[in-house]
Amino acid sequence: MLSARSTEDEWMDDAAAGEPEFAAALEELGRINRLTLAFRPVLGWLDRLVQRTGARELSILDVGCGGGQMLTAIEAWARKRGVAVTLAGLDRSPWAARYGEAHGVPARFITADLFALDPAERFDVVLCNLFTHHLRDPELVRFLHWLEARAARGWLISDLHRHWLPWGVVWAGFRLMRYSPMVIHDSTVSIARSFTRADWERVLAEAGVPAEVRWVFPFRWNVGVIRA
Repeated sequence: MLSARSTEDEWMDDAAAGEPEFAAALEELGRINRLTLAFRPVLGWLDRLVQRTGARELSILDVGCGGGQMLTAIEAWARKRGVAVTLAGLDRSPWAARYGEAHGVPARFITADLFALDPAERFDVVLCNLFTHHLRDPELVRFLHWLEARAARGWLISDLHRHWLPWGVVWAGFRLMRYSPMVIHDSTVSIARSFTRADWERVLAEAGVPAEVRWVFPFRWNVGVIRA
């Protein structure tokens, strides 16, 4: 079942999903992200980037930002590290910006398809946390080129490792915790749509983009570039 990437659609990607369902899913996903330490791989990578480059000011874009929980975590990280950050979040759902603004996320929200983003929008760092599994392989190759063109100091993809262990834990655990139908459905589909090291090596080779592929806890792949 998990030998290759699934092409099953996630309910959250349905443009017909209404704001109440979307907001409820974002609330649950925020709790899940905190429970599963989902922000740690990104914040650890930002530590490496700052140490390697010496940067004390960064403009950062989060692609597929959802309700902006990652951006809030980055703002807290930056305050601790004494790094001045200008934050932006990109998501094609209009409900994402409304949720983030209502919850005081310290960022500028951009509602657009990523490939339609104004070419003038460039950043020191572009991040995407738990987003790329939404893309099929041809889109992913295109996205890697997009990242190379948009990020001056570096970019990071942090996404799920397709493996039977997290799939089984999530399938059972989310039902026991009585999460919403959308989150229950999309959680295991997300893992099934995700990646092995071989997937990343194949897609990077197809794109002709050199990047580090690193396994990080908990069952994540960090794929990224730091330009010193």
